[in-house]
Amino acid sequence: MKEFIKGANPYLPLWEHIPDGEPRVFEHEGEKRVYIYGSHDIEKDKYCGRNYVVWSAPVDDLTDWKYHGISYETQYDSVLYAPDVVKKGDTYYLYAAERCGSLIVVASSKTPWGPFENPVETKLGFDPGVLVDDDGKAYAYWGGCAAPCYIAELEDDMATIKEGTLVENPMGHSTCPWNPVDDGHISLIDGFFEASSPRKVLGKYVYIYSKRYEVPVPELGVFEQCNGFLSYRFSDTPLGPFHDGGDISFNGGEILLDSEGNGTMTYKWGNNHGSIMEINGKWYVFYHRQTGVNEYSRQAMLEPIDVALGKDGKLYIGDVKYLSGEPVSSKPVEMTSQGPQVNGLDAYKWISAGYACHIYGGTRRAYVQPVYEQDPDVSSPVVDITKGTTVGFRYLQFGLNPAKTVTIVLKDAGKVRINVRLDSYKGRIISTAEFDGSEKEKTEAVTCGVIGKHAVYFEFMSDDENEVFTFDRFTFV
Repeated sequence: MKEFIKGANPYLPLWEHIPDGEPRVFEHEGEKRVYIYGSHDIEKDKYCGRNYVVWSAPVDDLTDWKYHGISYETQYDSVLYAPDVVKKGDTYYLYAAERCGSLIVVASSKTPWGPFENPVETKLGFDPGVLVDDDGKAYAYWGGCAAPCYIAELEDDMATIKEGTLVENPMGHSTCPWNPVDDGHISLIDGFFEASSPRKVLGKYVYIYSKRYEVPVPELGVFEQCNGFLSYRFSDTPLGPFHDGGDISFNGGEILLDSEGNGTMTYKWGNNHGSIMEINGKWYVFYHRQTGVNEYSRQAMLEPIDVALGKDGKLYIGDVKYLSGEPVSSKPVEMTSQGPQVNGLDAYKWISAGYACHIYGGTRRAYVQPVYEQDPDVSSPVVDITKGTTVGFRYLQFGLNPAKTVTIVLKDAGKVRINVRLDSYKGRIISTAEFDGSEKEKTEAVTCGVIGKHAVYFEFMSDDENEVFTFDRFTFV
């Protein structure tokens, strides 16, 4: 029986919805693993949920995720927003965002998966991120677009702000849709929105955050206010001043470029939150994307990134461009379906349509339908597909033996012709499946030899512009 792809992008099971993922590598009892700490989208009609859960993977296999269970339950009968976890000494500290992020408490545990207990109220604010420096000093970063961002050193209790260390407005913040007040610190170009995450990288102190662009970014298809970015600034000290960095990730899907260099997004962008982590000698960005028609069922994503320090002391993070061996610029890494499977998803396993990183065209907006059934083989379908929609996956690995057939599974029967295209949504057609209106599954020949790593796209064509289709999964043989 064919296996389903696991540990792709999103890298957690399709039924698990953990946004805001802060990755941390901890060694516990001789085993080094990467742990994910984020909020938990289980309310379904609002952000987040009333508990945190923990997942981890061995540092040498980011496709093999283990569920550790609930690490913290709300102590205030409230929804919990984005947390962070750090280790100091032999203790792990969880910064829990109670009351929708308006009250930050710190709880502790002797294990990285908790349970985290004995919460203590702090004076920290929205979306806290914490850095424990090499000398053992701890620094907290926090803030949201409705108020400035802040940095402060913490006392040894990991809860109290050390007197005289508070830094207000280390960078200009963005406008705020729900609190449009100009306090004189708004930055229209590089505005801080939320999602503080401090890290130390190549000797530099890096402030990772969600940026809100107030100006167009044509090459990424952004022509209105947009906060789907995970961005960074850097400094030589933990308290700043911070220098211009760039954008690490953008959750708008594959960007289609025209002849003039203007882009079009192929995935519905939404808020973003995460961080970067060096794991087993390689760097990754952890971020999240949306699924349905709202931001209440987000999914954890990751991509490999480059990290480089220029001769001028500038830090480059993301998709880094080099000239004569020296870094000269960086841009957001592409959003993929493969995630940690950097050689591409095994084309000969079942691949859920929910791993699509390109959903484009049609007469209505198709999207990934969230699933919550805790079945390891559950598929998250793409729904609301209409004539002209393309659903794309970057990337698949066909190996050295050419694919002979492709099997496509729909959730509901419909009369549709599906072209399978290679490398581009307008690329070469390698197979066509004709559904007569009564079938949900079709297997058709692949008309040319396909080997190696490729992007694959499914183009839905119908004579009826009003007919709607649901794409469940596919596989090659």
